[in-house]
Parts: sequence; structure tokens; C-alpha cells
Amino acid sequence: MESSSVALMNLGFPHLNVHQPFNHFDFTREPRIILVIGPMGSGKTEFSAKVWRDAQVLRHKSASYSQKTTTNGADRRNVFFIRSLLDKKRFPNYPADALAFRSGYERLGNQIATVEDTWQLEEVIRSHPDFGTWIIDEASFYEERLAYLIRQLHREKSLTFILPTLMMNFRNEIFNQTARLLLEVCTDVFPLTAYCEHPDCSLDAHQTWRYYLMGERVIPAPYFDPLIIVGGDDRHFDGRQPNYETRCSEHHQLPAKVYTYLILRPMAENYRRGLDKELLVEIKNLAHLPRQSLLANELKKEGEEHLGVLDLPVLAERALLYLCAESALLSLNEAIKIIRNLDLDEVYFRMRLQDQHGYHHLRESG
Repeated sequence: MESSSVALMNLGFPHLNVHQPFNHFDFTREPRIILVIGPMGSGKTEFSAKVWRDAQVLRHKSASYSQKTTTNGADRRNVFFIRSLLDKKRFPNYPADALAFRSGYERLGNQIATVEDTWQLEEVIRSHPDFGTWIIDEASFYEERLAYLIRQLHREKSLTFILPTLMMNFRNEIFNQTARLLLEVCTDVFPLTAYCEHPDCSLDAHQTWRYYLMGERVIPAPYFDPLIIVGGDDRHFDGRQPNYETRCSEHHQLPAKVYTYLILRPMAENYRRGLDKELLVEIKNLAHLPRQSLLANELKKEGEEHLGVLDLPVLAERALLYLCAESALLSLNEAIKIIRNLDLDEVYFRMRLQDQHGYHHLRESG
């Protein structure tokens, strides 16, 4: 019988199945690379805050205790939090040194930094040699180099890395190549879940559902929606800025996946071969006559609940962004040419393009 059960029985409790709550973080364990994964709202950043608080308690232990938490001069009780520049927009009203999450924040003083890429990250780590634990929030937002950089630093400097991140995107696919590589190099995975937020369900949710609000209407995001959209956690009602919920597999909606692979992508491939008419007609219809588009035909097959996608603004721009930034079926020049010829929203396109971290190599030529 576990000691916790014995202790409760000694206090007069009957025999119970006692489940261990979330433990304090063990800084005495050998250095690890820990992935903290789960859908949006599952508490990944709050996990980081708890690690921080645990470290503050243990830093008051005796000098001899540090031998248990220090390797190669780096003490794992010294915790540094790295925030992505892309994610900084989520909490604009918090102090600059705040580790912010949905239910509050922790002030970290000079033990937090905002970086844009892995080269800046590497510089921060090497300039703080006595820090043994590094929390890199939204790790999947970084370029693929991150996975092998942290594995190298883990081996060379005996550092612990904690990586709270989305492993699956709103399409219920591996977020990106960085996420896939992090699975290869990690030593531990801490999966977190949340309740399904569908009004008729309370199952464990492992998926992030993206949707738009237009007034009171709830419209699921189409498959070809931009992979990354940077913004705050407030609710949005304009049809351009998404909202998110955690959902179980039964209640996760994803319109237009078949359309994307059977219609949109093949049309872009034909465009590159000089057969440009069908793509241009479809993009024009998405922009101005969405109910005459091929997308409308496919959504009718999927069900009435998906037809609201046709009322979303900038549908054509979303489709072009997917073909350009993610699929590389259109060059940036080709996408911009279509946008200008059809009088589409170039400002929206370029703003969303900047969000697609990892696609910053795209440049206009000429």
C-alpha cells in the first residue's frame, strides 16, 4: 500500500484509491529534454509557471543541496524562460518580464527573454552558463534547427530543456517539421488534456479547434486557413481573427480538406504548367462569388453546417497564402500578381505571410 494511502487511513479515512497529484518538478534528476504537449488551453504555460515556482522554493536549500541539482556548473534550479517574438502579441498588457498565461502571470525579472530565432536563443543560453533549466515556450514556432541545437547543448552542457508547445495544429496534423524533429530528440513527454468545450460534451480533448465568429454565427476554419495567425487571446467577431477551443475528435470540425487536396492544389499545379485559367476563375469566385465556386460544391457534400465558410472574408487570400507559403505551389511573385490583378487584399496577405514563421525565406524577385 502506498504511503499516501496509509497516511490517510491513519487519519480515519476509509480505504480509497489515492491518485498522485501533479508532483513538484524534480530538479535532482539528470538533465532531460521534456516536451509538454496538449491542445490550446490545456495548461502548458501554467506548467512552466509551476516549474518556476518550484525552483524558487528549492533555491533556498543549503549550499550542499546544490550538488544534487548542478552539473558542469549549471544549476537546474536556475530557470530561464524564453518567449517567442511571434507569441509576444498574445499578452500585450502584461509587464515585460511576465510569464503570462490565461489565468494569470508570474514576474520573472531578468530571467526571461524574447527571441526571434534560434541564433538569438543560442546567444542567450551561452551568455547564462549557470542556468541549468531552459523553458522555451511555443517551441514549434522556431525553425527546424531548434531540435538539434537543444540536443547539442543538452549533451555538451548538461542542460534541461522544457518545451511547452502545440504538437498538433488546428488541422489535427503534426504542427510542422520542427515539432516532428522535437519528437526525435526529446527524452520525456508530458501530455496535457482539457475538457472538450463543445456544449454537449465533457470528454478529454486532445485537439485544438479553430473557428471564427461573425456576430453570433460560429464558423469552423477551413483546412486551407493560414497555419499560424498571431494575435491575442480575446474573442474576435470579425471573421478575420480566429478563436480557439479544445475539442474531442467527435466534435472537431475541419471543412474543405478534400477540396484542398482534390481541387485547390491540382489547380495550382496546373497553373505552374501554364494552364492558369481554372485557378484564376476559382480564386476570383472565392473573392467575389463564393457560392459559385468549386469550394461551395464540396462544402454542400460535407453538410449544411460547413456552408458558413463561404461567408468568411478574404477566402481567396487564405487560399493563395496556403498555396504560396505552405505548399510552395505558387511563388510569392505569382501570388502577388494574382492578388493585384484581381484587386484582392494585399495588406491581409502580407500580414498573414509574416506570421508564417519558417517561411520567411520567401522573397519577391526582380
